[in-house]
Amino acid sequence: MQKKLKLWDATMLVMGSMIGSGIFIVSSDMMRNLGSGYWLIAVWIITGIMTVAAAISYGELSSMFPKAGGQYTYITEIFGKMPGFLYGWGLFTVIQTGTIAAVAMAFGKFTAYLIPWLNDSHPIFQNGGFKITWVQILAIVVIIFLTFVNTKGLKNGKILQDVFTSSKILALLGIIIFGFLLIKDSQWAQNMSFGWSGFQNFGREVGNDLLPTDWKPISGVTLLGGIAAALVGSIFSSVAWENVTFMSGEIENPKKNVVKSMVFGTVIVMLLYLLVNFVYLNALDRDGIAFADKNRPAVAASEVIFGSLGTMIMAILVMISTFGCINGLVLAGARVYQSMAKDGLFFKSAIENNEHNVPGKSLWMQGIWASVLALSGQYGDLLDMISFVIVLFYMITVFGVIYLRIKKPNLERPYKTWLYPITPIIYLIIGTAFCVLLIWFKPQYTWPGFILILLGLPVYFFINRKKAN
Repeated sequence: MQKKLKLWDATMLVMGSMIGSGIFIVSSDMMRNLGSGYWLIAVWIITGIMTVAAAISYGELSSMFPKAGGQYTYITEIFGKMPGFLYGWGLFTVIQTGTIAAVAMAFGKFTAYLIPWLNDSHPIFQNGGFKITWVQILAIVVIIFLTFVNTKGLKNGKILQDVFTSSKILALLGIIIFGFLLIKDSQWAQNMSFGWSGFQNFGREVGNDLLPTDWKPISGVTLLGGIAAALVGSIFSSVAWENVTFMSGEIENPKKNVVKSMVFGTVIVMLLYLLVNFVYLNALDRDGIAFADKNRPAVAASEVIFGSLGTMIMAILVMISTFGCINGLVLAGARVYQSMAKDGLFFKSAIENNEHNVPGKSLWMQGIWASVLALSGQYGDLLDMISFVIVLFYMITVFGVIYLRIKKPNLERPYKTWLYPITPIIYLIIGTAFCVLLIWFKPQYTWPGFILILLGLPVYFFINRKKAN
């Protein structure tokens, strides 16, 4: 692997992979579960603490195993091939490819704001509940295009990532600044007047819209359930920062630059996320956030800030954001499947680099499967099921830091986790609480993800049986 990525490029990959469509959407559902500006901010702060604590902990592993494959490599080195394979299996079947499909669909849907014909046209094909639309076709075209660009060399993907990530960070800063300067009637005091009292309001379906009913006070264990449900959105909006570890083999001085990029990137993004939610609370009242049209509080806030141009401004921003996010996901994910193939746990053809010194076949396998998920329309359901598993894999990896400190204290550690063992323990405590509450209150988000990952077990044994023969 050629060392073509500098610290700036790695940091742009972290930030670009994190900032997709989630921050523009998930706060609506979070507000419906929490009903208070205080709790909305508190959940984003909890998510920020979790994310940065995990990034700091991963840094120790990235300095110990500075090679391509990242999280897959860490899990394999610490716990063995089977857990590593199950992570890679989940990454290829849903986590990475499903996220690529979902973000590409978000790109298509926000493009339809600028080109209404995309929304208004009849489906290309429809059979019962299954249909193929022009928005899906646009999403697939973007996936294929960015896959093609990344097969032509790391330099192309790097340039795209740097340009689009820089653009969306500047645009977000603009929204944040104008979100306070241009608001005449601030809703901040009203949103914060509920204090630490929790409320829930799941509304009622009318056509494609969700309209409010009555807000119901919640406390005790019900409030904890609301917090867990809200965390699903904020956590999913804050993942994918670990993508930079997949690229370790192509980063200059990976023992230092991978951890720096993860810490810098996650801290900056979580601060931006917090400030964007401040804008929502300043521009919109509680119902305005919770029941924004099509669950898009960013669009509703932008209309208040910029008037009739707001929808177009936000649509362009989300298109830039999602395009850059897809590129980062495409760029990084293929390196994991290549590492798995080298270990005999993926298609052999994924091992090869093409004439541009990138894993071309691995990129195309990822791009084709992500396109299938976009075409099927099932990516959203799959991602709901897998969010719980993503946190579990984070927890396994963070626990690996503690496990290695105990089992192999003499291993070289060019970087040691800041405030060890407090930092990894903080993540493990919050992650465990999240998982337990989710199992208790939202089991539909948990057991299907388990089953999906466990389906990888017979595949693993089949692969190893073939090798044994």
